[in-house]
Amino acid sequence: MKIIEKRDFYIDGKWVAPEIPSEYDVINPATEQKIAVISMGSQADVDKAVAAAKKAFDSFSQTSKQERLALLKRILEVYKKRKSEVAEAIKLELGAPHKLAHGAQSGVGVGHLEGFIEALEKFDFEERTANGDLIFKEPIGVCGLITPWNWPINQIALKVLPAIATGCTVVLKPSEITPLNAILYAEILDEAGVPAGVFNLVNGDGPNVGAALSRHPDVAMMSFTGSTRAGIAVSKDAADNVKKVTLELGGKSPNIIFDEEGALDVVKRETRRVFSNSGQSCNARTRMLVERSIYDDAMRVAAEAAKGQPVGDPDEEGFHIGPLVSALQFERVQALIQAGIDEGATLLAGGIGRPEGLETGYFVKPTVFGNVNNNMRIAREEVFGPVVALIPFDTEEEAIAIANDTEYGLAAAVQTNDAEKAMRIARKLRAGMVHINNSDIGYGTPFGGYKMSGTGREGGQYGLEDFLEIKAVSVPS
Repeated sequence: MKIIEKRDFYIDGKWVAPEIPSEYDVINPATEQKIAVISMGSQADVDKAVAAAKKAFDSFSQTSKQERLALLKRILEVYKKRKSEVAEAIKLELGAPHKLAHGAQSGVGVGHLEGFIEALEKFDFEERTANGDLIFKEPIGVCGLITPWNWPINQIALKVLPAIATGCTVVLKPSEITPLNAILYAEILDEAGVPAGVFNLVNGDGPNVGAALSRHPDVAMMSFTGSTRAGIAVSKDAADNVKKVTLELGGKSPNIIFDEEGALDVVKRETRRVFSNSGQSCNARTRMLVERSIYDDAMRVAAEAAKGQPVGDPDEEGFHIGPLVSALQFERVQALIQAGIDEGATLLAGGIGRPEGLETGYFVKPTVFGNVNNNMRIAREEVFGPVVALIPFDTEEEAIAIANDTEYGLAAAVQTNDAEKAMRIARKLRAGMVHINNSDIGYGTPFGGYKMSGTGREGGQYGLEDFLEIKAVSVPS
């Protein structure tokens, strides 16, 4: 195929060459072949983008809610028209299978946009306190946005859209591993008529472009999604300027399954759920806590689900999983699978190496470990691959204790037919999101976590509020 060349950055409403030429090869994870060339930015590029955003903020921050609603609706119209292009880009650079790329991976760009439109329509930027003082909710300023590769449009939408909705201006640094969908998103915003300087895009890596954004004195807020390690680095870089920082970081989500009617069907379903997106989801329910009375049967069923999980070319139709995103990610997951074996967990399915017949590409065997305890690395570290760890428990109290015994707190799940029990447990779980049975949160519901999983929330009203400053105005009586 012809190599895609996308060397320019989008700054102040124009596509411009980088200040210092520095090329980066984008790799197709299914073939390990170069598919595109982009540029890696520098401090000078960040300075130019921030200056454009700062200049645009003066006027854009004064636009009305109705003007910004109209802009979001134009973005929605253009995105829907170009959604299939976004899907194909994600399939190519992430290795997301065709069904996933054209479904959830690109579909979130519509869902989140509709969610923010609904939230903005209902949102009040002025209110009065009980004693009659005025409260103004005002755009915070220039926002630096850093997004990951695993759900790229999802995170771009959850950051760019609420910033625009509230009157902020932004500089986006997407993952250099999956930059093509972000470049398309810039084209969509340009076509929709987003004013020059309101949205800017600079490609690059974390230590250079990401750090330059985080340290920049004219950036009022950083919104980051990625690893906990990198999120800590962003926070430290931002600290000297006392800028606001919101973080959506890692997870090691527990999934509590009780011995009830249909429990083994739940085990099968939830094992397959972890494998979706090749396990590359921060909220994946990778710690499966199973009541001991059905634990042996659960290990058998989970192993069967893994052995029956198709793995293949992203271009193929049907339900299957694709490769991991990169050689580095492949090696990290292999190392953690080996750690599970070395620490004495029982390898029930999968293991190290590529699936049979897939010698090229960063494909991983869907893997299940049994006889896991919560002190093992595979129970404590975020694997970010198609790996499930089954942990037994005897009582409801023990299940809650194991579930909460983690440095993370992004998501958790409870599988029970007893609604009262489900709510009782949900209130005790230290996580930003709790899923009861076969449920997921909707667009507009806050996404985010406790503890080392981050700060702030994304989506809907709560996502809008993160991009606002609060001003109290006392009025003479």
